[in-house]
Amino acid sequence: MFANGQTVIQLMEQLAPKHLALADDKIGLQLGSLQKEIKVALVALDVTDAVVEEAIRENADLIIAHHPIIYRPLSHLQTDVPAGKLYEKLIKRDIAVYVAHTNLDVADGGVNDMMAAAIGLEKLAPLEPLLSEKLKKLVVFVPESHHAQLLNALFEAGAGWIGQYSHCSFNVTGTGTFLPGEGTNPHIGKQGRLEHVREIRVETIVPESAERRVVQAMLQAHPYEEVAYDVYPLDLQGKTYGLGRVGSLPQPVRLTDFAEQLKRRLDVPYVRLVGDPEREVQTVAVLGGSGRSYMRRAISAKADVFVTGDIDHHTAHDALAAGLAIADVGHHAEKIMKRGVAEALQNKLKALHYSTRVVPSAIDTDPFRLV
Repeated sequence: MFANGQTVIQLMEQLAPKHLALADDKIGLQLGSLQKEIKVALVALDVTDAVVEEAIRENADLIIAHHPIIYRPLSHLQTDVPAGKLYEKLIKRDIAVYVAHTNLDVADGGVNDMMAAAIGLEKLAPLEPLLSEKLKKLVVFVPESHHAQLLNALFEAGAGWIGQYSHCSFNVTGTGTFLPGEGTNPHIGKQGRLEHVREIRVETIVPESAERRVVQAMLQAHPYEEVAYDVYPLDLQGKTYGLGRVGSLPQPVRLTDFAEQLKRRLDVPYVRLVGDPEREVQTVAVLGGSGRSYMRRAISAKADVFVTGDIDHHTAHDALAAGLAIADVGHHAEKIMKRGVAEALQNKLKALHYSTRVVPSAIDTDPFRLV
């Protein structure tokens, strides 16, 4: 069985929730329809003509891209110009295009985490904190016979995290009472008779973004047709999300050796260095894409070196003056997302027993060539 388009995107938005995107970012479905089966989804960094041809060869129904195919408002749609030809080809082949941009940058396990992991960074924190997720408390009463089943469902849906501790809950045994009325079909007891049942009160923490998913999982795992539960807002902040990452290498390394490691680990043909090649670096800031606007954040984070792309002449001089080394790996280093997203999304689809294939694009969309 193949997943439909809405299901694929729901799973994608578990990986890159839309609420994490920066304001006015162009994300979501940009072209085509999700009201169809998805036999093949192609994951790409950019949507170019070569990528669309690849999608046609793969018989893809959907392209999931990091960079928007439509970034500025369209004043016309002429099919005799490059952009118009591209949109026409996608529409005629019924290939939808969905974009996960800054939400994929910010998300746990997203572009910046992929880059940080490839570089070998430890003890990660956001470079540019953007928001702290609100927390809620879920309280539910369940018969002892279904206690373990319910807890597992809650935790698998995303409940129970406090910092780096998972499966957190508090459980108290007591007696529940209820009287099934006319038209009910009680799991325990009979209509018209007051029941006293040994139940467990379960309390656990739920991130606001996971509330709907956790409640649905709870209702499915619970044996009662009418479930007694409460959701309370808390005056607590959960995980902090942001752009970029700051972390540490296991050991200090010379900047020139670090650059060689970056070439291998990020699979880039070159690294433009700013700073003394012989200096040792250990604290590293990383931000996929264009990082020139975040150079000051890297300095504030006391990074020895900033790994990013698209650094201009004046920003490089400012970094030198401030004592910050820069390793410009190019915007295209974000291509690491193709395999990472494809594998994560494929695993989610397999867990639900869908036959939909998710394929990372093999096309190199870097517009620059060294000569």
